[in-house]
Amino acid sequence: MARQIFIKKKMEGELGSSPEERSIKESINYGIINLDKPKGPTSHQVSDYVKKILNISKAGHSGTLDPQVTGVQPVALGKATRIAQFLLTAPKEYICVMHVHSEIDKDKLNETVAKFVGKIKQLPPIKSAVKREERVREIYDFEIIEVEDKDVLFRVRCQAGTYVRKLCHDLGLALGTGAHMAELRRTQAGPFTEKDNLITLQDLADAYHYHTEGNSTFLSHCIQPIEKAVSHLPKCWILDTTILSLTHGRDLAIPGISKLENFKKGEVVAVMTLKGELVALGEAVMSAVEINMQEKGLAIVISKVFMVTQ
Repeated sequence: MARQIFIKKKMEGELGSSPEERSIKESINYGIINLDKPKGPTSHQVSDYVKKILNISKAGHSGTLDPQVTGVQPVALGKATRIAQFLLTAPKEYICVMHVHSEIDKDKLNETVAKFVGKIKQLPPIKSAVKREERVREIYDFEIIEVEDKDVLFRVRCQAGTYVRKLCHDLGLALGTGAHMAELRRTQAGPFTEKDNLITLQDLADAYHYHTEGNSTFLSHCIQPIEKAVSHLPKCWILDTTILSLTHGRDLAIPGISKLENFKKGEVVAVMTLKGELVALGEAVMSAVEINMQEKGLAIVISKVFMVTQ
């Protein structure tokens, strides 16, 4: 659903460049690949493979997937690696095959699954990357796709940090049958989905080979601009005269805003040039409605700057 946009000062932007204008060399060091992680390597190993293929010094993934899990694994390149931490907190979607340990009644399965929608408590698995203590996670959608014998195929959309393996275990306990995760694939991580230029490591290697021979068409298809990573966030577009102060450490005040999407106080907001280039990310200290009604005051506290100016 499109957000409402408030216009404070209607202006044209001259500074910066639109994401579409970047050269392939710039993209390799300031872009994101929507990678289809294969079964076997860790997420860290996959990032290392990307670095070696593209011959760059930095690449970072946005959220760890177990070695046996496949699917959407956005990998940020070069200077874009700083965006990865903001994708860590974005919602995720998975397709899972859960194996129950005894026969189940489908009506009871649906009733039990419905109880897992909303906020649930989870104790992370013994082998996990976080401290093992009970925490609250939210399940946004939980859909049973198919049941065949003791195998249940489901789709779940959940808050970042939800352990689907533990979800299967807890669901099995609630059913009274016991259950475990048999297979898992991530189909979405924030704004990146399976249908959005999903690239395999082999695709990337082939594209880079053609690039070295003078044809960068395929590599351009593989690499998306950093702005894609903030497409799910509300936006605020600033005046050209404000860009320099923000890139030198200032927070964003109301007079520097040209237009903004509707957002709430406390939300993370992407600050953009009028050409659509990402300048920074920050936290709104008042709502967009309040900002639109006022002429002065602090609007957004900047937490991370991406654009570089002289």
